[in-house]
Amino acid sequence: MSQKPDYQPGAFQWSFLLPQYWGIWIGIVFLMILALLPWALQYRLAVFLGETAFKHLKSRRKTAVRNLEVCFPEWSAAQVQDNTRQVFIDQMIGIFETLNAWYCPYWFKGRFSIEGLEHLQKAQAEGQGVLLLGTHSTLLDAGGYLCDQFFKLGVVYRPQNNPLLDMLIYRCRATIYEHQIDHDDMRGLIRQLKNGHAIWYSPDQDFGLKQGVMAPFFGVPAATVTAHRRLMKISKAAAVPLYFYRDGDLKDPRYHVRLEPALDHFPSEDEVADAIRINKIIENQLRIAPTQYMWFHRRFKTRPEGFDEIY
Repeated sequence: MSQKPDYQPGAFQWSFLLPQYWGIWIGIVFLMILALLPWALQYRLAVFLGETAFKHLKSRRKTAVRNLEVCFPEWSAAQVQDNTRQVFIDQMIGIFETLNAWYCPYWFKGRFSIEGLEHLQKAQAEGQGVLLLGTHSTLLDAGGYLCDQFFKLGVVYRPQNNPLLDMLIYRCRATIYEHQIDHDDMRGLIRQLKNGHAIWYSPDQDFGLKQGVMAPFFGVPAATVTAHRRLMKISKAAAVPLYFYRDGDLKDPRYHVRLEPALDHFPSEDEVADAIRINKIIENQLRIAPTQYMWFHRRFKTRPEGFDEIY
């Protein structure tokens, strides 16, 4: 579990040069080298790593299989297995795409487009901050980079336990995001929204009912966070659904950023109705590219009383 660091995010410490951190430095150099590889090699390596992860990460594979079984009951057992395998491959491809966004962003030139930018611009022109309601996509920070080509955005993040790793990721993300807000810094998040900024926030994971309510997700009861409702009530921000995905031939992919109209009458006085509404939006987005979502998270770990466990 991540925890809040006791140092300034992104700050270098001389202790990072101690032997205990050498392995991480070597790993970072290796990742930078991978980012310099031609896409044809990156893609092939990602497929190999994805297949390997699918084979050996049995717990994660089991979770992904169960998620896809309950969310896509129309799929056959063979389709579930094939799509689960692709989830792992897409995750590995997403890692290379993120490395490219951090170290070789020119690779994306001429490969991306955006739809619905006017919805964000309209809200900001009216003096509102914008909470970009997104998902945990396998594109990772590559999706943030794509957005940054059209508008400035911040992101809510969880600090890494390892301080050197946290510093390195923070600095890489600083080239993409205008602001990086600790998930515990609600005052900072509200301040940014009140100042008219756009912040990417993903309300698509199970944090239990202390932070949310039960609402159907793909027809299955799921603990759904409601913190964004309070944020919006205080900041008067607009809620604009955000989705980005990859399509086309994986040997020559294209990337798309999709912004939907700001939600009207949101939040309402009914937190369950709001949760149902958000989950439905996410469902519709995920159906565009189902395997580009992190299905290996236990989305349904919280179960209503009287319901069988899913995992």
